[in-house]
Amino acid sequence: MFTTTGSRGLYKAPLCKSLLIVPSALAGLLTLAFPHYQSIFLYNLQAIREECQLWRLLCGRLVCLDLKDTFCSSLLIYNFRIFERRYGSRKFASFLFGTWILSALMDILLVETLHHLFHLKVNVLPSGLLGPVFALFVPFYCSIPQVQVTQVFGQFSITNKSLVYIVGLQLLTSSPFMWIISLSGLGSGVLYHRNTLKLQHLLLVPGWMARCCSYVTRPLLSASERPLEAGLGMGATLDIQRQQRMDMLDHQILLSQFAQMRRPQQQQAHLINWSRFFPSLRHRGQNQNYAQPQQPVQASPPNHVDVGMPVSEEQVARLVEMGFSRLDALEALRASNNDINMATNFLLQH
Repeated sequence: MFTTTGSRGLYKAPLCKSLLIVPSALAGLLTLAFPHYQSIFLYNLQAIREECQLWRLLCGRLVCLDLKDTFCSSLLIYNFRIFERRYGSRKFASFLFGTWILSALMDILLVETLHHLFHLKVNVLPSGLLGPVFALFVPFYCSIPQVQVTQVFGQFSITNKSLVYIVGLQLLTSSPFMWIISLSGLGSGVLYHRNTLKLQHLLLVPGWMARCCSYVTRPLLSASERPLEAGLGMGATLDIQRQQRMDMLDHQILLSQFAQMRRPQQQQAHLINWSRFFPSLRHRGQNQNYAQPQQPVQASPPNHVDVGMPVSEEQVARLVEMGFSRLDALEALRASNNDINMATNFLLQH
């Protein structure tokens, strides 16, 4: 299984699904059926600079003309779909749009700098939606926690992010001037991710456009959630529970950033250390305010839980009927953002 940053499938990611289907189909058609039209989608900076063919900034940065680039960029988009699920399609589209604009400007700036400083003239750059793909490595590096999966030769750690970086390296080395695209993409990703000069407000997809696209494309690109993510009873087998936990890795990643700071790092070969993702429910309250000075502990009733996120009493009752205590049910539902399936998994594991 290639995916390392989320559950399989493309549910709640219609934009990523369209980016996987449309550019890949166009690249295949241009390579196999209509090779004489490839010149239209050539990212020719010389024609842009000397003949003012500004339309090449659009056509030349949409479709990859190399099938290897198409394959690698599709794998990366598939793994980066977690950001569309986490932030929503509009914010994800705004990130792609903003970095697409910024990377085009940075491409021209880098090429002109190379020409004036080193007398290196670059006329053609790799085509395709490559700048935003490289830009997505910025939030991937900053916001996705690194979880060790196994070790090679006892020294080299393999994490849940290793395969993504390997595919990115493959894409980087696929063309002599791909490093220019990667630098402009990473630079634009840093600028947009840090909201430099209020870029997130300036380069934002309008709400009306997002609603129109959602209304038109949702019947075609919507995907249902995997059946394994439905609720499981107490009699579920261990294999099914393990598969469900893998399918829920999107939600676990959101909480693993906190769990990694609370528990000492543990080494375990060949298995994912799930206990690093979530501390035990019975010890979660002891580490809740680790960033604040310690204060005297006040006694509280046995079944009292600090008021925080509202919890559905119906879901609490369902967990209590399964045999869990009310205290553990409340803590599990708050930790899982009122997700009954995820809370059940927490309780089964702890």
